[in-house]
Amino acid sequence: MSTPPGMLSLDNLSELVRTSELDTVLVVFTDIYGRFMGKRFDAEFFLESVARGGTHACDYLLTADMEMEPVPGYKFANWERGYGDFHLVPDLSTLRVASWLPRTALVLCDVEDEKKHVQLAVAPRSMLRTQAEAAKKLGFDVMAASELEYYMFQNSFKDAARSGYASLDPAGWYLEDYHALQGARVDPFNGAVRRHLKLSGVPVESSKGEWGLGQHELNVRYTDVLAMCDRHAVCKQCMKEVADQMSLSVTFMAKFAADRAGSSCHLHLSLWREGENVFAGQGKLGPIECSDIFRWFLGGWIAHTPELMVFYAPTVNSFKRYQSASWAPTRIAWSHDNRTAGFRVVGKGSSLRIECRMPGADCNPYLAFAAALASGLDGIEQKTEPPKPFEGDMYAAKDLPQVPASLEEATKLFESNAFTRKAFGSEVVEHYTHFFRTEHQAYARAVTDWERRRYFERI
Repeated sequence: MSTPPGMLSLDNLSELVRTSELDTVLVVFTDIYGRFMGKRFDAEFFLESVARGGTHACDYLLTADMEMEPVPGYKFANWERGYGDFHLVPDLSTLRVASWLPRTALVLCDVEDEKKHVQLAVAPRSMLRTQAEAAKKLGFDVMAASELEYYMFQNSFKDAARSGYASLDPAGWYLEDYHALQGARVDPFNGAVRRHLKLSGVPVESSKGEWGLGQHELNVRYTDVLAMCDRHAVCKQCMKEVADQMSLSVTFMAKFAADRAGSSCHLHLSLWREGENVFAGQGKLGPIECSDIFRWFLGGWIAHTPELMVFYAPTVNSFKRYQSASWAPTRIAWSHDNRTAGFRVVGKGSSLRIECRMPGADCNPYLAFAAALASGLDGIEQKTEPPKPFEGDMYAAKDLPQVPASLEEATKLFESNAFTRKAFGSEVVEHYTHFFRTEHQAYARAVTDWERRRYFERI
């Protein structure tokens, strides 16, 4: 694949700094939620010191909650250990123009131990790197894409917060799935995002109206799995910041409102070797012509879904998306080109791939794809056979295994399963178990608007 426009070498950056076209470099990594954390550097200083030497950040950033509060109970970083630093090492292959920000470049970092200078096992990008390297040892290149859905509102983020996120004004006023007229009305935003991404090293395929009121989807081109997650993270940041600039707002909540469709992040994945898709083959699996590699990878991915559900559905809100007749899966099974299935197989020959419809738009893509790869590679190792393909309405199939019902249930499955420790190590399992349990406990303590409306007067 050719280098997308907007990607920079250090020589490119030096020239742009020399001609005063760029003067800032945003140096970031993704935290557990998938948010960019980092620093803005003077571009000359970045070239002199940071590009090769890296920088540091406080290690509490891989333990903080959504409110940036230090959470007790982690072994990795805590008050007793003094919340020291970790090392951020720029991955210069990710250096790019951030077209939507004035005179700014952006680079993503790997997170390393400050003393040992090895990648931190609990960092999301490290976890995906580990699984991609395991695939590479087996001779596989991993190609991936993620489809990202979001709701758009005519309110600014600031005004939405002031209102308590109530009575927001959707960008559309009727369901606009594929609807060109409604799509045109919001193209000043979506078009700007498409153009900025294209100029920032993120090749775009398309945007479209989705099934929810004011809901949209934007797809970028597939690539190797690590670069795809980088593109996903850049895309999400770009959308939020362009919306902010236009006094609009977008949300990637999995379930924004009880009466609206959920927002998904469908994962597409295939394995390649020497430029050929190794999922293709002459074998038969239901209606699919495929290889044994495909069969076993699909079998492993499906088999390990329950214990890795926390990486596809990482918040309390995530699980409210899984409802019948909602376009979100409720059963763990696969089918050919069937949107009621948790695993939808699409394409044929060189385009044959697995689409996992489990993750919501709130997932951290590095964790979701790490879970997918770990599961599928184990399936190849164990020669795990998938269940028989399902035909028809999967919502009505009461005999199929169900998606875990809550973050609490999914966390217990993640913590107690032997495969999760084999795939990611005990340190990672304990770290993320504490993270998801803390997230659930925060919800359990909260008093909600639903409770006040239901009980304030009538209880």
